[in-house]
Amino acid sequence: MKRTLVVGLTGGIGSGKTTVSRLFSGLGVPVIDADEISHELTAKGGAAHGPVVSLFGPEALSDSGELRRDYLRRRAFEDPALLKRLEDIIHPMVYAEIERRIAGVDYPYCVVSIPLLVESGRGELLDRVLVVDIPEDLQLERAAGRDRRAREEIKSIMRRQASRGARLQAADDIVSNDGDRSVLRDQVAALHRKYLESGRNGIDTCS
Repeated sequence: MKRTLVVGLTGGIGSGKTTVSRLFSGLGVPVIDADEISHELTAKGGAAHGPVVSLFGPEALSDSGELRRDYLRRRAFEDPALLKRLEDIIHPMVYAEIERRIAGVDYPYCVVSIPLLVESGRGELLDRVLVVDIPEDLQLERAAGRDRRAREEIKSIMRRQASRGARLQAADDIVSNDGDRSVLRDQVAALHRKYLESGRNGIDTCS
């Protein structure tokens, strides 16, 4: 029985991971998003909601019982030990759900979007690592414009993430997102053909 080729998609804040994910999805490729899974798990009634509230205390909750995500983000980035405890709660649940969804894929390959793939070192489920690459000055401009956060906050997030060099070193494939949308679309289309061929042939890796 052929096994689905699993492509891990990653990149720094503002690099364009979501855009690339949508391009693959538009081609009919199953896309599994770690951030979406994390959001589902931490939503009211989700498996991680209670443990996160226990970690941060009742002040982490809004009046409606949902997590105050901006508050959690600020607290976690101010306290590395607290961030580690939060990750220890959420990450195992996220990866278990990713594995479950991969098992249900009926397609030659799937894309798993994991923003902190290089930082986590959790690549055991993946056959390929695809990095969305962008120069750091452009990354800062796009992230600050998209999220409307202060530039210093974006810089702080970038410093906490893997460096551009570390991501490129971990990459099996790279798409450059420093041009216009049509160029990015062409790169994704070429990778789509490559991954389809590999997945259909039952090959776990492709060169």
